[in-house]
Amino acid sequence: MIDLDDIRRAAERIAAHVRHTPTIEVTCVSEPVTDARLFLKLENLQASGSFKARGATNKLLSLPPEAVARGIVTASGGNHGLAVARAARLAGVQATVFVTESATAEKRDKLRLWGAKVEVLGRIWNEANVGAVAHAEATGAAYFHPFADPMVVAGQGTAALELLSAAPDLDVVLVAIGGGGLISGMAVALKSLKPSIRLIGIEPVGSPTLKASLDEGKVVRLDAVTSRVATMSCGETDPGVFELIREHVDEVVLISDEEMEKAARWLWFELGMAADLSGAAAIAALRSGKVQLKSGDRAGALICGAGLDGV
Repeated sequence: MIDLDDIRRAAERIAAHVRHTPTIEVTCVSEPVTDARLFLKLENLQASGSFKARGATNKLLSLPPEAVARGIVTASGGNHGLAVARAARLAGVQATVFVTESATAEKRDKLRLWGAKVEVLGRIWNEANVGAVAHAEATGAAYFHPFADPMVVAGQGTAALELLSAAPDLDVVLVAIGGGGLISGMAVALKSLKPSIRLIGIEPVGSPTLKASLDEGKVVRLDAVTSRVATMSCGETDPGVFELIREHVDEVVLISDEEMEKAARWLWFELGMAADLSGAAAIAALRSGKVQLKSGDRAGALICGAGLDGV
């Protein structure tokens, strides 16, 4: 689907339009979540509130203006929709975002503030996506897939370039998974630049899309998605994304919605960070013991989205 050169070209393409977000080491906390040294890449400070701005902007800038002249449409649990709404504003066109019923009121309100038309459809992303695809076919709007588009995946991978530049000696990186676009893009960059690095994906117990597919050795459609975390709820991934993850990701662990809620509160109490539940996933995996690291390890994690879940 993509390689390191695609990610590097994406970084050059989007540099003027996204933020180079900081990476900080977690120190001076009353309740450490790991014995390892922990470095957080703060994508909650990214334009539109998450790493998704990278992929949506790269997709936009890869297209001629006439390709988006009739607007842009997507389906989202919230964060990708916000990134697409911002991309549409950059292009001066209308964005239409189909969101799931579980998308938070905060995300829906923010979408409207960005100027997007918001349509609510279905319980999970795959159901909302049916509406988005139909809208694109009916209106001629450009469809921006949140994870099965090479330009989007390459854009997400740029976060890994920045993370390794800030913390080159990392031993392990923890990444939240929804559809798999973020972890697949980051995996290509991380494993190309540092093959020894260990990459751990994190999914909700109620939406184990990649874990189930990896266990079966092929892409599977989940019978049910019960997680309340809209930004991490996806019934089926993309075959290209799956192959990148199968090749490059070392392990996928499952955490509960409640563990993410507690982790979001930890981030607010200890660091003053307003993260959504997906943004708290890596902290949840560490706090719950689902990922155990030893003293002396150097771990990196994305706080991948902003939100008021822990506030």
